[in-house]
Amino acid sequence: MFNQPKDLREIIAKDGVPMLLVPAGEFVYGDDNHRLWLPAFYMDKYELTTVRYAKFLHATGREQPYKWNEVNQVTDRERPVIGVSWYDADAYCRYYGKRLPTEQEWEKAARGTDGREYPWANEEPNPSRASYNWDGKRQWQGYSTLAWVKNYESGKSPYGIYNMAGNVWEWTSSDSDKSGKSKVVRGGSWLSDVVSGLRSTNRNWKLPPTRGYDVGFRCVQDAPK
Repeated sequence: MFNQPKDLREIIAKDGVPMLLVPAGEFVYGDDNHRLWLPAFYMDKYELTTVRYAKFLHATGREQPYKWNEVNQVTDRERPVIGVSWYDADAYCRYYGKRLPTEQEWEKAARGTDGREYPWANEEPNPSRASYNWDGKRQWQGYSTLAWVKNYESGKSPYGIYNMAGNVWEWTSSDSDKSGKSKVVRGGSWLSDVVSGLRSTNRNWKLPPTRGYDVGFRCVQDAPK
């Protein structure tokens, strides 16, 4: 699948996006901290950017996301794409031979194996670690509201993955309940507060057609066995 050695911690995917290895093994999952085992997988190091999504739109002719008319491809090229539905995000990942993460994969990539509260550890969030609604006053002011995906190095997950707390909610492949009518989103966004929004175990849900200005995504790939 990758044409690269099996032991690489970082690979470059078909869409040119760097992906980091999340090794196979157990981790602590959910608010009740029960243990789950997952096989190894690779996850996008960064949230999917506008410049990457623009190439996908050009290649496929897919309908543009909500707020796409506000994107400046010079100043916003490294900000996360928003306004994508679940179907858009799923289509992007599949087009490049990838897929959306399950919520279990997402949480392990964010939280590691030691049961930490946030990607960086257990310390409370602050504006040097994540983009969130720290003062309760944030409002959409165009794409400049969003942080560049390579910002907040001090907020990286144990595997080196950026912005898994705040900036944009991220679509997963998981249904939010047995009805299958909505999908789980993870990670919080620039609108989230400290108390409820940024913990790595926090779950939210949205209907698949939803195209919000606080929702984006990243992809995963199975690691070679």
